[in-house]
Amino acid sequence: MVITKCWQCLMNFPSEFIANVNNVMLQLNKLGKDDPRRVIHSLKVSLAITLVSTFYYFKPLYDSFGSSAMWAVITVIVVSEFSVGATLGKGLNRGFATFLAGVLGLGSYYIVHLISSGNTIMESILLGIIIFLATAGVTYIRFLPKMKARYDYGLLVFILTYCLVCVSSFREHEIIDTAQDRVTTILVGGLISVLVNILLCPVWAGCDLQNLVSNNIEKLSNFLEGFGDEYFGTLEAGKLNKSLMQGYKSVLNSKQVEDNLTNFARWEPCHGRFGYHHPWQQYQKIGNLSRQCAYRIDALNGFLNNFTKTPKEIRSKIQEPCIQMSIETGKALKQLAISIHKMIPPIAAKTHITTSKIYATNLKSMIKTKLWEDTNLFEVGPVVTVASLLLDVVCSIEKLVESVQELSTLAKFKNKENNIAVEDQKEVPQPCCNSSGPQHVITIVPEDIVQ
Repeated sequence: MVITKCWQCLMNFPSEFIANVNNVMLQLNKLGKDDPRRVIHSLKVSLAITLVSTFYYFKPLYDSFGSSAMWAVITVIVVSEFSVGATLGKGLNRGFATFLAGVLGLGSYYIVHLISSGNTIMESILLGIIIFLATAGVTYIRFLPKMKARYDYGLLVFILTYCLVCVSSFREHEIIDTAQDRVTTILVGGLISVLVNILLCPVWAGCDLQNLVSNNIEKLSNFLEGFGDEYFGTLEAGKLNKSLMQGYKSVLNSKQVEDNLTNFARWEPCHGRFGYHHPWQQYQKIGNLSRQCAYRIDALNGFLNNFTKTPKEIRSKIQEPCIQMSIETGKALKQLAISIHKMIPPIAAKTHITTSKIYATNLKSMIKTKLWEDTNLFEVGPVVTVASLLLDVVCSIEKLVESVQELSTLAKFKNKENNIAVEDQKEVPQPCCNSSGPQHVITIVPEDIVQ
């Protein structure tokens, strides 16, 4: 039995090996097609390592630095990241931490050497105490949230370098030359890695953050624009792109990516439309508000598959305001996404959110009336819940509009359109039920805001 199974495994090995290789090749091909920048990044890292390897290839350089040249290669491998911000952050952390730890390590060695007066036992005890205190202190500092977010790698390198310098100084008498060579090669390796990353097809974390936040808001708008028709069944089956509506689910798990991109973007120099002191923190705030809205949308999504349990005549009582609220909030989100992407003030989004608030007022008035008399409360419950969730969505998006407006002010977004933005002839319902007729909204943008 065992021999038979081993024989079968041996016979199936070639076919399984070929299938696995083909699967890996397909995944690699898909990886490159999804984001061609990954292929370019791989070539940039290989180029940086090739350049820094000249420390070994050219004898004058090797004679100057010796085996310490390996630290330049290690630095390039460790520091090279996908985006400019990540590479620059790691490079600066490693460079400053190495330099500071080297200086403090040498200083500690000379102080201990003077105090001990040549007594090796006392010298080893004092070095041990200093290393213990320094390591404990820096490790404790790593728990601070701000230090953890931006300088954790630098603190880790500081501990490593400081301990290496202090410990090796006990046996090595040429510690200054060794420390100087290592610090120099590490700085050169980090500089080469940063320059290659910036000068050759740079990938900016700030641009990725802007696109991520903008795309997330657009995914929310895709759901809301189709929710009303999907829930109330006003469109024929197949006309709505349900897979597009479900795109909001990726927004729920985007916090970690946004936080990382925000941290990397802070390290990046001025580039493109992003100047110094760009309000990157505001993108985090917008992302958090987008996720709050996504959670409410996720709750609404739960009613799409169960709407048939509620009679159509009950749903039709609040159909008009709910559909209009869904459409207007979707349009508001769409305009917010455009505003963030094009870096223009969210003027059109304010108009849509104002319209949705008017429909929300009408919906509240309808719910408070005797509209639900002679109806089963168990049948009314889901409909009222949907209406309540839509009202929460309107409030959530209103906060999102305010946050984007704050970003527009801080980042000094400029409107590239005309100074006067006029909405086309569009009916806006009145808060009261006895509306005398349609009105038209005209939004006049002051010249000082546009400029």
